[in-house]
Amino acid sequence: MRSVRPALVAALLAVTAPAAAGCSTGPSLENRGAVTAPPGDSRHLTIGSSGLTESDLLAEMYASLLRHAGYHTELLSVTNREIYEPALESGQIDVVPEYAATFADWLNTRAHGADAEPVGSPDLAATMKSLRPLAAARGLTVLAPGRAVDQNAYAVAAGYAAKHRLRTLSDLGRAGLPVRLAAGDECARRPYCSPGLKKTYGIDITGIDPKGIGTTAAKQAVQRGQDQMLVTTTTDATLDDFGLVILADDRRLQNADHLVPVVNRSRAGGEAVRRVLDRLNRALTTRDLAAMNEQVDSWRRLPEDVARTYLRSRKLIPAR
Repeated sequence: MRSVRPALVAALLAVTAPAAAGCSTGPSLENRGAVTAPPGDSRHLTIGSSGLTESDLLAEMYASLLRHAGYHTELLSVTNREIYEPALESGQIDVVPEYAATFADWLNTRAHGADAEPVGSPDLAATMKSLRPLAAARGLTVLAPGRAVDQNAYAVAAGYAAKHRLRTLSDLGRAGLPVRLAAGDECARRPYCSPGLKKTYGIDITGIDPKGIGTTAAKQAVQRGQDQMLVTTTTDATLDDFGLVILADDRRLQNADHLVPVVNRSRAGGEAVRRVLDRLNRALTTRDLAAMNEQVDSWRRLPEDVARTYLRSRKLIPAR
């Protein structure tokens, strides 16, 4: 069976809000830094989603795969990590799709404070080495990272790229062109954004147009030539609609935000769940995910339909 439990959100908020406000102590079966419960294999699993298109698609795929493996699955959409991560610790949510470097840095600031040195990096192995003990201390298990990556990316107008022979961010730096960047306000101080583009690539960032990350307004500004480049993501499905192309991050400025399933160890930490979700990790690519995002965002298809079609096309679930 598959069911969605929007009514649980209010109850979940009430239970997890105090933990989200401070540093959660984790589930009762876990001591900080020392796991005491064996890996669990509950047959009734709740799959969490952040409510964004990509998260919804991943949650639908997780639920479908687990359902075909004999689990009863339910979906629960919670709008932010501050709420769903404590719910994952407590066992109200059993599985969520996450992003390796982002989740590592988020857990690290919870454990060591807002000024903690980031542990996420462009090196996937190093990022996972930091992430797993941070998660384990909260009763969570991080499964193997997948092939798909959703990280920050930088896009320019296709005509601009062709005119100046740009394929990579290094090309843009060598060209010495002045670049006004459409991005979020935080870009001015984030090491992967304006400071990193200047330091790593030598790009002449002349100003930041605060239009947000991957927004329609940012894309239109670059399309019109008001700005020369925007911050988006590697799974952005609408770039072609605006005549934009991504410049390759050839010197690996961006962190390794590979998709990783994260599970509550005492409820879903067993080998069976790992095997099921590893099948998707081995198949799903960044391009696949971008194409599915497009079907939902541009073609207005339902996430569950898109997810099911993809899984069938890769023979991950039966055709009927």
